[in-house]
Amino acid sequence: MYRSHNCGELRVADINKEITLAGWVQKSRDKGFMIWVDLRDRYGITQLIFDEVRTDAAVMQLAKSLSREYVIQVKGTVIERESKNTNLATGEIEVLVKELSILNEAQIPPFTIEDETDGGEDIRMKYRYLDIRRNPVKNSLLFRHKVTQQVRNYLSDLDFCEIETPYLIKSTPEGARDFVVPSRMNPGQFYALPQSPQTFKQLLMVGGMDKYFQIVKCFRDEDLRADRQPEFTQIDCEMSFIEQEDILNVFEGLTRHLLKSIHNIDIDVFPRMTFDEAMRKYGNDKPDIRFGMEFGELNAVAQHKEFAVFNNAELVVGIAVPGAASYTRKEIDGLIDWVKRPQVGALGMVYVKCEADGSFKSSVDKFYDQEDLAKWAEATGAKAGDLILVLSGPANKTRGQLSALRMELGNRLGLRKPNEFAPLWVVDFPLLEWDEDTQRYHAMHHPFTSPKKEDMHLLDTDPGKVRANAYDLVLNGNEIGGGSIRIHDKETQALMFKHLGFTAEQAQEQFGFLMNAFQYGAPPHGGLAFGLDRLTAILGGQETIRDFIAFPKNNSGRDVMIDAPAKIDPTQLEELSLALNIKG
Repeated sequence: MYRSHNCGELRVADINKEITLAGWVQKSRDKGFMIWVDLRDRYGITQLIFDEVRTDAAVMQLAKSLSREYVIQVKGTVIERESKNTNLATGEIEVLVKELSILNEAQIPPFTIEDETDGGEDIRMKYRYLDIRRNPVKNSLLFRHKVTQQVRNYLSDLDFCEIETPYLIKSTPEGARDFVVPSRMNPGQFYALPQSPQTFKQLLMVGGMDKYFQIVKCFRDEDLRADRQPEFTQIDCEMSFIEQEDILNVFEGLTRHLLKSIHNIDIDVFPRMTFDEAMRKYGNDKPDIRFGMEFGELNAVAQHKEFAVFNNAELVVGIAVPGAASYTRKEIDGLIDWVKRPQVGALGMVYVKCEADGSFKSSVDKFYDQEDLAKWAEATGAKAGDLILVLSGPANKTRGQLSALRMELGNRLGLRKPNEFAPLWVVDFPLLEWDEDTQRYHAMHHPFTSPKKEDMHLLDTDPGKVRANAYDLVLNGNEIGGGSIRIHDKETQALMFKHLGFTAEQAQEQFGFLMNAFQYGAPPHGGLAFGLDRLTAILGGQETIRDFIAFPKNNSGRDVMIDAPAKIDPTQLEELSLALNIKG
């Protein structure tokens, strides 16, 4: 056998044991008459010692040839370490080596395999298999495994059944762009990779499976960012004979279970907030409620003077930044420049300092007196020592800009603590949203989401006001899961397709299989999908998902390690009936 123990388990109790270890050389220190080698594997590091007195001369000579990342096997005796290392779990012992085998030599790696490496992101992505040897990445992958196992345990204990659904499916026009796969046996026809197993899990409910889950790869051909990859993993779930409250209770339970089992944190309350309330108070539908700075709408107290910027705005809205009245003019100008960046898009910003003596100093003192500014402070909840920041313009755009500023300030002020967790349900989303480019309504979630019964009458007269039986679970300002109660009868589903601009023929062509299935006794059903990558990152105290994925893509959707996507052989194109199209 290559090893009797791993490099993280030997302790004082193992002294005098004859053991065998194998792993990678982390580093080597040669003092001439004595050599120390740190041997690393997934489990930890053990120090090896070679010396001229106790080690065979041939072994000693071989030890002098060792270099970083060599793969070796040693046999020896566990002894007590004279100079103990309290930073290592194995720091009280070392192994006096009797036999040494080099299993594989290694080139010097392009960056140091250390927690704090000298390798930039691009080089580490190219050599991802080396990056995985570093503790931060290795531990993130192990952490993901732990989260996944806890999810499986929780759902299995509630009688959910894990079922696989197909990866080669039919392309649908709703949602993001599909990744498509040409069919060799059906020339000119294509599969799509699933953006989610949505229709299949609904068909499983028609099939009577009652409680389904799947930890499944999904694919979306869309622009990337820190928390998005072209392929991602969902914890996908569906239940029959349930209402919204049942689903919220189950997945509150899952979130509680994860926080308790992983961080030993108890969360009692999962607040609920409507979509409209979230937009009004925080400017987005996934607010971080770990800190305040709720929006204060100022139209009623700011549009009565001669300040045209506010008078002409659809919305005047502000936030109170705690303790920031001490900001210098340079610091405030820096914030103004920040909101004027193209990524945010504000044209400017008004500020008010709430002084310790109860007076106010603003950038618009010419137009507003102390009584006016006191009303602003009341509307935003500002106290002495706070700084009020105000934006104005079109309502939706301005809310988005102020939301971005609030989150930035939350980061700068240390209010978004990674070891604090604040879950929130956002409910009552709009069923439909208007798209200016296509001049038609699109499903805000997907076309299988059920409208609220009390809003059904608005579908024909005012579809934009119809609320959905939809809900998102937000954690620390990130959407970690979302779902809905589904439509389960053919008539309502056909009506939904009609309002989404489908003709009866188009609806039948694209989704006839689902509507036909509804005719055979579909139960009331609904579900939810968690984004496993994002959930794991947030539970791990981060918001960037890349380190929690073994082999991620870069911001251009490329795998720079294997150089994909790549061109394929012309013969393959011909077999797929694509050669003429490519040449044309």
